[in-house]
Amino acid sequence: MIDVTDLRHTIVPKSDQLNADQLIGGPMTITVTRVSASSGDQPVTVHYEGDKGRPFKPCLTMRKVLVLAWGHDGTQWPGKSMRVYNDPDVRFGKDLVGGVRISHLSHIAADIKVSLAVTKGKKALYEIKRLADGDAEFTAAIKSASTIEALKEVFSKAYKATKDDERRAAFKAEYDRRTQELAPSAQLRKFVAEINEAPNADEAAAILDGAREALNPAEQAELNKAYADRFGDA
Repeated sequence: MIDVTDLRHTIVPKSDQLNADQLIGGPMTITVTRVSASSGDQPVTVHYEGDKGRPFKPCLTMRKVLVLAWGHDGTQWPGKSMRVYNDPDVRFGKDLVGGVRISHLSHIAADIKVSLAVTKGKKALYEIKRLADGDAEFTAAIKSASTIEALKEVFSKAYKATKDDERRAAFKAEYDRRTQELAPSAQLRKFVAEINEAPNADEAAAILDGAREALNPAEQAELNKAYADRFGDA
């Protein structure tokens, strides 16, 4: 039986970029590792730590915000951080589709308020807040926690470091994502049990092969380890 205690992994879209749907569960704080440019409707690609092949491709309005805040030289952006969220009021034509927007940036002296064109003949006021000192570090520690126990410890430190509800909510969203990543799924537990009960290596290998499409890469690695612990490398 599939574990239904946390279904957030089922709503992550299959996409080659950070998608607003990924942020339904809460905002995400990301740290830039590399910026690349190309032609087309999405000319700027912002790669970030742990992007898993889904970099941030900011829309025109968010590109204007980034250039205003961090400057036009994209080679100077790596190491800087931003908090992104799902804005449900973003439209595509007449339809409300939601979109990725920036709420906070590091490496700015103070909050920024700027009026930017969003559609032809229409402007909107954007307020970008300064990312609090330490938030990027706490977020990185949460994302890199290797065990549930370590995750709980670093989340507790982050949560106690501030009384600001918005910052706490951002830490909680990161904590929930990492908890889901670290917790073995019911499917993985089932396959591990089957391998441990398999009468021989051939039957265990068949279970291993059959599980590949049902598990994500991290779970496949755990299942391979369970096989290797009992029968040696597959």
